[in-house]
Amino acid sequence: MGYQQGLSGLAGASSDLDVIGNNIANANTVGFKQGSAQFADMYANSVATAVNTQIGIGSRLASVQQQFSQGTITTTNQALDVAINGNGFFQMSNNGSLTYSRNGVFQLDKNGFIINADGLQLMGYAANANGIINSANTVPLKVPTANIPPTQTTTITAGLNLNAQDNLVLGTPGVAITSAGLTSGGATITNGAAGTNANPYTITFGAGGTYTVSDGSSGTYTAGTPIKLGNGETVTLNGTAAAGDTVTVSPTPVTFNQNDNTTYSYSTSVPVYDSLGGSQQVNMYFVKTAAGSWDVYAGVSTGTASKIGTAQFDSSGNLQSTLTPALPGPPAVPAAPTAVAGAFNFTIPTTDGSATPQSMTLNINGTTQFGSKDGTNALDQNGFAAGTLTNFTIGTDGTLTGNYSNGQTAALGQIVLANFANQNGLVDLGNNQYEATAASGVAQISVPGSTNHGTLQGGAVENSNVDLTSELVNLITAQRNYQANAQTIKTQQAVDNTLINL
Repeated sequence: MGYQQGLSGLAGASSDLDVIGNNIANANTVGFKQGSAQFADMYANSVATAVNTQIGIGSRLASVQQQFSQGTITTTNQALDVAINGNGFFQMSNNGSLTYSRNGVFQLDKNGFIINADGLQLMGYAANANGIINSANTVPLKVPTANIPPTQTTTITAGLNLNAQDNLVLGTPGVAITSAGLTSGGATITNGAAGTNANPYTITFGAGGTYTVSDGSSGTYTAGTPIKLGNGETVTLNGTAAAGDTVTVSPTPVTFNQNDNTTYSYSTSVPVYDSLGGSQQVNMYFVKTAAGSWDVYAGVSTGTASKIGTAQFDSSGNLQSTLTPALPGPPAVPAAPTAVAGAFNFTIPTTDGSATPQSMTLNINGTTQFGSKDGTNALDQNGFAAGTLTNFTIGTDGTLTGNYSNGQTAALGQIVLANFANQNGLVDLGNNQYEATAASGVAQISVPGSTNHGTLQGGAVENSNVDLTSELVNLITAQRNYQANAQTIKTQQAVDNTLINL
């Protein structure tokens, strides 16, 4: 027994205590990975014929191996706290020099760059002004604070139900009489279905007061008794009818007036935006003129609405066709199918310096005409005002999404993760930073969630993976090892004293 073995054992036990102490000291360090001291024995060189008589000369510290097991994840609700769940490291830039870390506690510097506590910049893929991420190369991630520009409304999408049982929007019917003895007592049109029957109705009188209506009905005339026309319409006549007399009842259209709700059947509205982000309200009006036929009007709430077309429905209540409005001449332009089925084109004026008139399309595909209440099932438009960044979130794939005051969202960038063929080949630089070496292999950069790369959890951090219970047990074991190696030196000293005292 010699002093060499005991001394090497003391050195090894001391190193083991240092590693364990370092683990315990970093039990609360975010992203810390505990180390484990690995030892190797030592032998003196010997000739080839004496290999069976070698006596070891002690041990040495072979390596301190990092344990890259997953730490527990704790929610912090801080927007820029990010935890890695699985393999990978954040890529950090120190003035262009790249390092790697599992510590996901970040903040913004004065220029909007995402940095850690030591000022290193987080790397990732940048996004352009349209939210398109460029994955060609990694750059320091920056959160833009500029307003997002407005987008002009070009399309309004409306899904409605127009009540099939709504009354026609018609005035008091006109009554034309070709008779010397008959006078009009009044006429009514009270049901929408009547508009599909043979309007105008013609009543032809025969001998003895009999009459025939152009819709096929007939009867005997009695002064003051209503004569039924179609479905729900009546006309009352007075006087004496003679053979050959005729009475014609014609519907009288009502002039549309957006300020008079008796001149339309249903209305709805939606805010729209111009090229400068200015907002106006567009009102849409639907006027039932016959069963299955509705005139459509649109215009800004501060102006005058105009007819933009006609919607026609089939007997099942489904939208059948949309027509452009007929225009008076000369030359007169008849109604025709719209360029896009189910969509009306129209313009509105603007007054804030944006391009005027503003062109847009009202798309009513999906609108129905069922026998239930008028109502709006879906209403949307594709424009928005300018917006300022209010907050941002980080997705599991690393995408940094900004939420804006105008209700819009946009990708601001994407955090990347780096993985290595040999994680224990990394050099620990301190401050939760590692550096790649030839032993670790080159960094394998990819987005979170891809092959062999973990996912991210925003608003959370990964705790140290140190198990304090195990480390305290290891501490006792290392202490006993130190004491045992000290005992070998003490024993060797006793042997030496015995020899000296001979």
